[in-house]
Amino acid sequence: MLKLKIIVILLSLLVLVNCSSNQNVFLDHLPAETYASARQKLQQGYYKQAIKQLEALDNYYMFGPNTQQLQLDLIYAYYKLSNMQKAQNLIDRFLRTNANHSNTDYVLYICGLIEMKLDEQALSKYFLFGFNHFERDPKHARAAVISFQQLINNYPHSIYAIDAKKILIYLQNRLANYELTVIEFYSKVGAYVAVVTRVKHMLSNFPNNNATYQARKHMERAYQQLRINSS
Repeated sequence: MLKLKIIVILLSLLVLVNCSSNQNVFLDHLPAETYASARQKLQQGYYKQAIKQLEALDNYYMFGPNTQQLQLDLIYAYYKLSNMQKAQNLIDRFLRTNANHSNTDYVLYICGLIEMKLDEQALSKYFLFGFNHFERDPKHARAAVISFQQLINNYPHSIYAIDAKKILIYLQNRLANYELTVIEFYSKVGAYVAVVTRVKHMLSNFPNNNATYQARKHMERAYQQLRINSS
């Protein structure tokens, strides 16, 4: 009976060891070696394989000193793999727990790029149905603007700030053209007060944009119609 109990205990221990080894299947080498392998895979473009190793390391360290760098690598890997939702979740986690990290500028930059990618994906789907692509609500473009502006305002000397400024020019054109399509619609249906309101918004936010110059013509016409209607 005693021998049977000992055998049962030994078998239980073997099961526990086996479960533990399965959880750390990618940590059969030293953590440093596993991380070096993951980094190499990132550089080679093998993002799925890199993610498996990085997530295993992230679970291994949990709240250790290496967690922050692992999260940064995972954000990049998921972004390159076009898994934007997962990348965004990791960004939210990183910014929530590492608000003053030295690489926050990089995280804001990637966050802006992700929102731009989501905006492009939404535009491409909209374009398939034959609509003017500027008609699509640019919520992701607006979110990208917020991220890039935070980067520029909070980290003006960051290596990512220069590129962020260039991207903002594109995003401003994107948002201005969207506003113009809305104004054209309001003008077409005779909503002249709305036309004036939207054009004023454009003059305030996109003063030197070509779309704003076109929108001013709609405002002039709207004022004319409002005067006629009030007389």
